[in-house]
Amino acid sequence: MKLSKPQSWLFIGACVVGALAMGACTSKLKAPATADVAVSQAAVENASSADGTEFAPVEMQAARSKLAAAKAALAAKDYKAATDYANQAQADAKLAQAKAGSAKAQAVSATLQEDIRVLRSELDRAGTQ
Repeated sequence: MKLSKPQSWLFIGACVVGALAMGACTSKLKAPATADVAVSQAAVENASSADGTEFAPVEMQAARSKLAAAKAALAAKDYKAATDYANQAQADAKLAQAKAGSAKAQAVSATLQEDIRVLRSELDRAGTQ
């Protein structure tokens, strides 16, 4: 089937409009994906600074792995996957940071409990003399 000249131009115009629309959609996804990866990078760094690697090594490894996947997806221009991986990395980093904070709080609590026990023991000894 051969297209007439006006139909050919109409077809070419439709293809150009379709290609431009796809390009516009892709560029709309790029900025949020780039921002999500940057936020996740900061979350992983914050968790690491909060001793997440020491107190939550599994979660930190998962966060780093997903951040690397997000960066790879971003480089491959798969912006949806980049956003998904970045969000997962951020969640893992926040979990690692929370676990580190909890472990530190438990250590402080244990130290305080021991100090209280020692003080009570000294008070009991002083009261019996």
